[in-house]
Amino acid sequence: MSSTEPEKLFARGLAAFKSDDTLSALVLFEKACQLDYNPGFVSYLAFCLAKERGQYKKAIALCKESLEKEPANQAHYLNLGRIHVLMGNKPDAILAFREGLSYGNCPELSDHLERLGARKKPFIPFLKRNHPINKFIGIILGKLGLR
Repeated sequence: MSSTEPEKLFARGLAAFKSDDTLSALVLFEKACQLDYNPGFVSYLAFCLAKERGQYKKAIALCKESLEKEPANQAHYLNLGRIHVLMGNKPDAILAFREGLSYGNCPELSDHLERLGARKKPFIPFLKRNHPINKFIGIILGKLGLR
């Protein structure tokens, strides 16, 4: 096999992934990973494993492995967050998306955060979120466009 064969398989898998055909993408990512165990390939494979086979623990482990090798790659944070969303684990998904955004602007990460409805910290942190003072200040600042 040529050295570009894994990249070709990954590109085909990514096209299938983007068209929401995660089953086909899973097969292509598995083949690409067998030929070249690239962290980028593994990250997408992890999401497909979680979505198609429900192998959440394995998927999270693979994503974390990819993050250890490439900690600044925002795609790994995106896939890890997506896995947490599939699991219904909203707090960890938000954490993953925010960590990914710490490496720069990424519209996909921002879109996922917005869809999850990530809340900002309460204005007065030592008071509970539903305390009337926090609610009132939050409403006022929101209407003024300052929050």
